Amino acid sequence: MRVTSGTARHANHKRIIKLAKGYQGRRKSVYKLAKQAVIKAGRYSYRDRRVKKRDFRALWILRINAALKPNELSYSKFIALLKTNQIDLNRKMLSEMIMENPSAFQAIVDKVK
Repeated sequence: MRVTSGTARHANHKRIIKLAKGYQGRRKSVYKLAKQAVIKAGRYSYRDRRVKKRDFRALWILRINAALKPNELSYSKFIALLKTNQIDLNRKMLSEMIMENPSAFQAIVDKVK
């Protein structure tokens, strides 16, 4: 007879159940459901690692745009002025500057105006 419940299969099932730790209901304890849940979770995590980059860029742009409103300058014009003045600061650094050191950001705005 063929062995269907050997140590290799048991180890694989254990690995999947371990990956499903924290899931609710039978998804954490029943192999078939746990396997489906783990595969789906892997797809979501792969996709969302890329979406996270988009989300952060959008957040940085929002912060920069909001900080430029009192200076009567739009985001797109500000970025264009930065490029013409050859100031190489990325959006993340500009956003952090707005949060931690607003006077330095204001100095950059004054310089490019």
